[in-house]
Amino acid sequence: MTKILIIDDEPSIVNLVTAYLKPEGYEVLTAMDGPSGLKAARAFKPDLIVLDIMLPGMDGIELLSRLRRESEVYVILLTAKTEETDKVIGLSVGADDYVTKPFSPRELTARIKAALRRLQTGAGSGSDTSVYSFRHLRMDAGARTVSMDEKSIDLTAIEFDLLKALVENRGRVLSREQLLEKVWGGEYFGEQRVIDVHLGHVRQKLGREDLIVTVRGVGYRFEDEPL
Repeated sequence: MTKILIIDDEPSIVNLVTAYLKPEGYEVLTAMDGPSGLKAARAFKPDLIVLDIMLPGMDGIELLSRLRRESEVYVILLTAKTEETDKVIGLSVGADDYVTKPFSPRELTARIKAALRRLQTGAGSGSDTSVYSFRHLRMDAGARTVSMDEKSIDLTAIEFDLLKALVENRGRVLSREQLLEKVWGGEYFGEQRVIDVHLGHVRQKLGREDLIVTVRGVGYRFEDEPL
């Protein structure tokens, strides 16, 4: 059974979202503060986490930062509609997506189901067994692994899928709209700058700025010499 962890200190939100998710067949665990949320994430090992930023004991940004040191679980961040900085910081420390409050539980459930479909298609289907080998980077699409100069690189699911889209189109510029379509399949309803933040994170993890080229006003291009 697919496991979902909800970390939020507002009982009304927790109860409402849980009521939407359980009939869909998900196993749902909840936590009401940062420390218990981090403990639950480690013990429960969820497939997806819904994480509020404003939490007692430890805020969501700190929790996510700690969690990313040991897990690449998919995280949807809940942010206040007016707090643009929270969205950017949350994405920069490893959130995969965000939903702004107030939100419709139906919308959040749809985002969760879409994310889980992508994860299952990417990691579980085994349909893509392509291996891409370049001078610096090697990507195994079937195993969902990436290495740089023979050093393994840990990427989140979204980061891997974005890099894969660029690698598959080496030398070709892909716009943000094209990347959203390739990775989210038309099921993303947030802002396009999520692409910029995630690819910035990929660049940091790869340790090179020159492999993912920004083409100002157009999009991004992957550049590495094939073997």
